[in-house]
Amino acid sequence: MGSLLGLFDEFLVSSDTLRVYSGDKLVFTSSRDGLLSLLEYASRFAPYEKGVTIFDRVVGNAAALLLSKIFCREVYSPLGSELAAKTMHHFGISCHFTETVPYIQNRGRNGMCPMEELSLGEDPEGFYQACLSLDLGHGF
Repeated sequence: MGSLLGLFDEFLVSSDTLRVYSGDKLVFTSSRDGLLSLLEYASRFAPYEKGVTIFDRVVGNAAALLLSKIFCREVYSPLGSELAAKTMHHFGISCHFTETVPYIQNRGRNGMCPMEELSLGEDPEGFYQACLSLDLGHGF
C-alpha cells in the first residue's frame, strides 16, 4: 500500500490523466481528456490485463462503469463521485478518493457532466457500446 501511495503522489504531479498498473508495473499511461484515456486503454489492453490498479484524475459513474469492464480491482483519484463509489462497490472495486462529490459536474459547473448523465442506469457493456456509438473512441 505504501508504494502505491508513492506512485499516486507521482501521478498527481505529472501531466498524465490516467495510469494503469499491473502490480507495481506501469502498463499504460495517457494524457488524453475525459474518458478518452480509459476508452483507449479498454480498446488496446482489456481483457489482457486483469486486476489492474488505476490512477485517474476524475472518476465519475461513467469511468466506474468502464473500470469494471477493464477488470480494475482498485482506483485512486483526487476527485470521485458518490455515484461512482456506489457503482464500484457493486462491482467489487476498491476506490480511494481525495475528495468525494455527489456527481461530476459539466465544464460550465451548472449541472451534471453529460457522460455521468449518460451512464445513469447503464451496465458496463451497454455504456461502453454507447461511448463507441458516440465515436468517443475514434482513432484507437
